[in-house]
Amino acid sequence: MNSSADPEFCSMIDRLREEIGNGGEAVPAAFEELAGRTVGTARLHQALTAPGQPLWAREIAAFRLGLAGDPRAFEALVLLLNHRDPERCVSAAHALTRLGDPRTARAAAALATNELRVAYALLPVRLLADLRAPESVPALVTVLERRLAPGDPYWRVGLACVEGLGTLGDPAAQEILRTALPHPRFGEAARTALGRLAK
Repeated sequence: MNSSADPEFCSMIDRLREEIGNGGEAVPAAFEELAGRTVGTARLHQALTAPGQPLWAREIAAFRLGLAGDPRAFEALVLLLNHRDPERCVSAAHALTRLGDPRTARAAAALATNELRVAYALLPVRLLADLRAPESVPALVTVLERRLAPGDPYWRVGLACVEGLGTLGDPAAQEILRTALPHPRFGEAARTALGRLAK
């Protein structure tokens, strides 16, 4: 299986190789095998599900299976989408978009609207905008409403909601975008989004 032409795959492999090296370990042969051109789906699935596998092995396996359209990658990619490490979230969102699993939007909406995990909601929010699914606008509206509270520290998540709603262009977002206009961090983006909705 050859994912090497995918820039996000190359970025992930470089990141994981650096993580292993920074931990004082030599890069194991299994890493090179999973990152190589000829690895098959059976080996990837084994790396994804066998007990005791390191996180890097599961991440490579889930990513490559996702790019191959293998639904066995779905649950692992959703877990990575909500990881505390933003770079892992980016890779997972990339693979989920290409996986095309019909469960993805529902899972992303659940992650984005889980207020206990709001610190990790940025990538689920961006993924919802990319997916353009029926779940996208209601979830982004819900998250943005919460981010409008005075002093809310997760303004980047709110800004991503505003931008996503502008991209989606659904008139159902007009009311919340108008409410966001006076917000010091969201106002300009909300005006831009409303301009898109008016076209």
